[in-house]
Amino acid sequence: MAADLYQPKNVSGKLPAIAISGPFGAVKEQSSGLYAQTMAENGFVTVAFDPSYTGESSGEPRNLASPDINTEDFSAAVDFLGLQANVDRNRIGAIGICGFSGMVLTAATSDSRIKAVATVSMYDMSRSMSRSYKDSYTLEQRHKVIEYLSQQRWVDANSGKPSLGYHEVPFDEHGNIVKGRRVLPDTLPADPNPVLAVFFDYYRTARGFHPRGINSTTAWTATTPVSFFSFPMYANIEMISPRPVLLVAGENAHSRYYSEDVYNAASEPKTLLLVPNADHVDLYDQMDKIPFDKLTAFFDQHLA
Repeated sequence: MAADLYQPKNVSGKLPAIAISGPFGAVKEQSSGLYAQTMAENGFVTVAFDPSYTGESSGEPRNLASPDINTEDFSAAVDFLGLQANVDRNRIGAIGICGFSGMVLTAATSDSRIKAVATVSMYDMSRSMSRSYKDSYTLEQRHKVIEYLSQQRWVDANSGKPSLGYHEVPFDEHGNIVKGRRVLPDTLPADPNPVLAVFFDYYRTARGFHPRGINSTTAWTATTPVSFFSFPMYANIEMISPRPVLLVAGENAHSRYYSEDVYNAASEPKTLLLVPNADHVDLYDQMDKIPFDKLTAFFDQHLA
C-alpha cells in the first residue's frame, strides 16, 4: 500500500497514532490527508493510505474494492504505525471516512490493537451496494442486480479484462439497470439529484478533484459489488467493546441513518455526534464544520 506518514512537531517519546482512510473512491491526497495532517498537528502520528488496488497502492485489477481486503488494509496500516520507533503500539486508533467507515469498524471487531475507532460521514458499502440508498431495492431489483453482475463476469472472462461500472447499480424509470463508466458525470445536470450534487461539488470541482481519485475521473470495476453482496460488514460489532466508538455525521447528511443504525447496534462505550448545519460532504474538507476538537479529545482520552 502507498501511504503518507505525518509526524507531530516538537514532541518526543512514544506517541499515540491513528490510521486513516476514505472516502470510498478517494485517494490519500484528498480528505484522509487533511484529517491526517490536522490530527498530526494535534499530537498524533498519523498515516493516510490509498486502499489496495487504488491510487498509488499496488494490486491488479485496478479500481477494485473488497470488504475483506479493504478491512485488512486498516490492519496493515496499524502494522506500519507500530513499526515506527516513536509510536506506542498500545496507543493506536483508526478513523474511517465515508465508505471506509464500514471497513474500519470491521477491522476493529477483529483487531484488538485498534484501541479506539471513529467514523465520519459513515457509509456501509455492503448495505449500500446490496440494498441501495435507504434499503430501497425491492427483492426483484436485488435479483436483477445479481443477474446483471453474474452475466458481467462472463463479459469480463471473455474479454480478459474487467469492465467499469456503477458500484451502486441504478435503475431507470422503466425498471432497467443503468450502466455507466464513471461514478460522476462530466457536467452536473440542470436539475440534479441532491445526493449527486453534493458529491459532484467535491470530486468534480477544484474543491476536491484529484486525477487519481476514482470518484473524480473514472469508476470501479463493474463486478465490484459482488463481494459486497456476499459479505456484510461489522457483523460482530459487539466485539469492539470495551473499546470506544465515535460516530460523526452531519445533521443534514443524506447518509446520517448509517451512523444512527451503527450507534444503535454497537455496545458501550459509544458516542454519536451530529454536526449542526453540515451535510455529508461538508465533513470531507470544511474546517469550520469538521469537529477536530472532538476527535482530538476522543483519541486523547482513549489513547492516553
